Amino acid sequence: MDNLHLNQHISRQFNAELEDIRNRVMAMGGLVEQQLNDALQALTESDTTLAEVVVTNDYRVNAMEVTIDEECTQILARRQPAASDLRLVIAVIKTITDLERIGDEAERIGRMALKFSEAENAGKYLSGISHLGSHVSKMLHGALDAFARMDTEAAIKVARADRKADKEYEGILRELITYMMEDPRSIPHILEVMWSARALERIGDRARNICEYVIYLVQGKDVRHTSLEQVEKEAREFAKKRRDDK
Repeated sequence: MDNLHLNQHISRQFNAELEDIRNRVMAMGGLVEQQLNDALQALTESDTTLAEVVVTNDYRVNAMEVTIDEECTQILARRQPAASDLRLVIAVIKTITDLERIGDEAERIGRMALKFSEAENAGKYLSGISHLGSHVSKMLHGALDAFARMDTEAAIKVARADRKADKEYEGILRELITYMMEDPRSIPHILEVMWSARALERIGDRARNICEYVIYLVQGKDVRHTSLEQVEKEAREFAKKRRDDK
């Protein structure tokens, strides 16, 4: 595990500010996780009350993004951080953007749940959604855990899991298209399920993004648009270099 410890500064206030934005990210991540889990439960159990809660609570996610972003801006302006401190602030700004968008996807699933609640044979259409939702939820939790511990190995593991999410999504689409061909009357309801599956697939992508920010934070290297195999190779080389330097 490659951990990056925050630099200790002469200014205790600066230390506190850096720790505070990390804690705020984890609080926001916890709220987004809850939103996702509630949205999935609302969809799979046709729970309209819970779906309404998800839709209503999206404003809290948005408010947290604005607050954290403002704090990061203040740190950049007042402290002019460098090296790992600057990377931390940048990683936080990028992470909260993806968390806010995950919150939007959860809200979208909540709205789909409201529309889908009265569909006949709902369980038949949602058979794949539950499994994909569970997988993506675990990815999000793993990404946040990797961020909290600044653990590149854990981040790579989550990024690797995105491939499975993509395959499950493709499988769900094929299954739903078959249902639509068999019964054209089901098309309006199945389209709602398709949009929900798409939202879950996008959440998996954003969980992977967060993992890329963790790698950037720890290693100082931007691995966006880089193959997973290359990221794993460079992570091993980085870990070896750190061991040799000790």
